[in-house]
Amino acid sequence: MTDTAAFLAEATALLGPRGLTQDADLIAPWLTDWRERFTGRALAMASPADTAELAALMQLCARHGVAVVPQGGNSGMSGGATPDGSGLELLLSLRRMNGVRALDAAGRQVTCEAGVILHSLHEAADAAGLRFPLTLGGKGSATIGGLISTNAGGNQVLRHGTMRALVLGLEAVLADGSIYSALTPLKKDNRGFDLKQLLIGSEGTLGIVTAATLRLVPAIAERLVIWAGVPSLHTARALLLHCEAAAGDALEGFEVVPHASLERVLDYLPGARAPLAEVHAWHVVIEIVADCAGAADLRERGEAMLASAFEAGLVEDAAIAASEAQAEAFWLLRESVAPSERAAGIAIQHDISVPVDRMPDFVAAAVPAIEAAWPGTEAIAFGHLGDGNVHFHVIAPPGVERASWEERDGMAISRQVYDLVTQWGGSISAEHGIGQAKRDELARLGDPVALAMLARVKKALDPAGLLNPGKLLARHATSA
Repeated sequence: MTDTAAFLAEATALLGPRGLTQDADLIAPWLTDWRERFTGRALAMASPADTAELAALMQLCARHGVAVVPQGGNSGMSGGATPDGSGLELLLSLRRMNGVRALDAAGRQVTCEAGVILHSLHEAADAAGLRFPLTLGGKGSATIGGLISTNAGGNQVLRHGTMRALVLGLEAVLADGSIYSALTPLKKDNRGFDLKQLLIGSEGTLGIVTAATLRLVPAIAERLVIWAGVPSLHTARALLLHCEAAAGDALEGFEVVPHASLERVLDYLPGARAPLAEVHAWHVVIEIVADCAGAADLRERGEAMLASAFEAGLVEDAAIAASEAQAEAFWLLRESVAPSERAAGIAIQHDISVPVDRMPDFVAAAVPAIEAAWPGTEAIAFGHLGDGNVHFHVIAPPGVERASWEERDGMAISRQVYDLVTQWGGSISAEHGIGQAKRDELARLGDPVALAMLARVKKALDPAGLLNPGKLLARHATSA
């Protein structure tokens, strides 16, 4: 890096007082990740107003050798948007770039900027009689740029896929300040590599997403949300297959929650009530939906699906939401699992996937293995059974001191979990990215050929290593 004062003077002249700040109080809330595992320092925080300003800023950073850490809503789970402790990296906030540029209702697509909050996009699509079919618990803070950069999933992947399936076009600023512009979607385009897919899931290490054209789908005219109690995760898997056969494309959500997690949520949410009267080892949230064409008989089809599940012995008890308010209440219970756990104490979180048909066996093997190896811990799994992705959390014994336990036991526990996932043919990151939290484990467990390819791509697009250094890949991995 060259003269710091000269860089800051030029950056201030470029961005103005709204676009660049060194005010410690304004920057402080953005220096710690959502899980409070990583805290860094920043040279300053830049908030460009548009793509042209960001491109000019990156040209300035390239000239001065200033590294940049892009950040959206700071709701990531892997420390991928947190600067290091040097105080030399520029924190880049995309939150000012929050415009919806165009919404084409007939074409069922929307072009919006990276700083658009997911909930705001939902509202814009709804106003046009459409919807953006990706939602998650952090929809009030997560930004479109962050969701693209981490290839986010959520509760509707079962039907609509991850962000990779929803991005039709992309705009991004590269490390040298050049602008990659491919917002216009083409269903058939054979002009070489699909470069937008290279940027999706790259966690800001190859380019900074500034805007995207996204796929919209028809609005839901009717939905049925069911809360079911089942005796085991194996039964839940059988119930999933039953629902897929009975509901087909109408099946949009299938989430599993163990009894212990539901109990924590009920303690956490004021006034929350369990949907079922009896205790069940596992709970399943099922959602089937229809647009106008299939709305009339959706409830009848859903009730028939549930009745046949009872007859097959796949469900111990169930409740069908009687209203939209109750449907939302069911989903709130599911979406509050992670926040309730965070409020209750210390836990090590793992966002993992294995082949869908192997998930029940994996959980049955991994939970007792971890709890036996680490007495006093509690291992739980919850989440998106339908796409083979569960959140595997290990809760610390009561009374431990957080920092020392995470450093002493937590890292070793994660290592064991990731070893198990790898042995079962799975992935150590299903939807939250690698960031800095899993970077070293990826280097340890990843395929050497794939890691070498990643490093070569990084070196080609960001030879000076200025884009989100130390995330996804170790700094030295791209220095050769």
